[in-house]
Amino acid sequence: MNAGKQILLLEDDPAIAQTVVFALQREGFALQHCSWLHEARGQLAQNRVDLAILDVGLPDGNGLDLCRELRAAGSRLPLLVLSARSEEMDRVLGLELGADDYLAKPFSPRELVARVRALLRRAQAPAAEPSSPGLEGAPDFTIEAEGSRIRFRGQLLDLTRRELGLLRRLLAAPQRIHSRECLLDAVWGQEADSGDRTVDTHIKTLRAKLRVVAPDSEAIRTHRGLGYSLC
Repeated sequence: MNAGKQILLLEDDPAIAQTVVFALQREGFALQHCSWLHEARGQLAQNRVDLAILDVGLPDGNGLDLCRELRAAGSRLPLLVLSARSEEMDRVLGLELGADDYLAKPFSPRELVARVRALLRRAQAPAAEPSSPGLEGAPDFTIEAEGSRIRFRGQLLDLTRRELGLLRRLLAAPQRIHSRECLLDAVWGQEADSGDRTVDTHIKTLRAKLRVVAPDSEAIRTHRGLGYSLC
């Protein structure tokens, strides 16, 4: 599964870099390690990269600057941001700039590998493509702006990042039952502090927002003991 996957690591701390390189190479990933922001830019311009791990504080800049640049250029490269546990603002800013996941230092190599695998699976998952006037199997929904906006019965939904991720995942296979574990893995990236109730709570808020548009809507169906699907 990991063979051929190229990962760019942007980290200037030698000890952390050594830990990351060892953990990922042991799992079969190929690593390109950079300690400087300008080196990472060069690697991205010249080589294929399947995922990037970005440290925040660097000798010649900030890993979040690279995150911003990539998203502004339209890149969908999976991005995992590393930062000190105390720097909550880095986490918030990184996610707002388009990072796919965040990992606080210090972290366990096992958790790092799990996050990387989850991000790569999400990147490989088939995206729901719009058809006219709606999606096949879910005609009340349309996806716009490369998946960043979703309309329900013609009305734009005001969704959080997690709600958007959940709904996109359900729309990718409307008739399929998605287990809580699969939804958690796809949208939260196996975050340690998340559980089944996290998915249930976000599904509840999603349903509430759909009912604002259509009070009689039962678009999301619960399959007791199995998970959720779109009706």
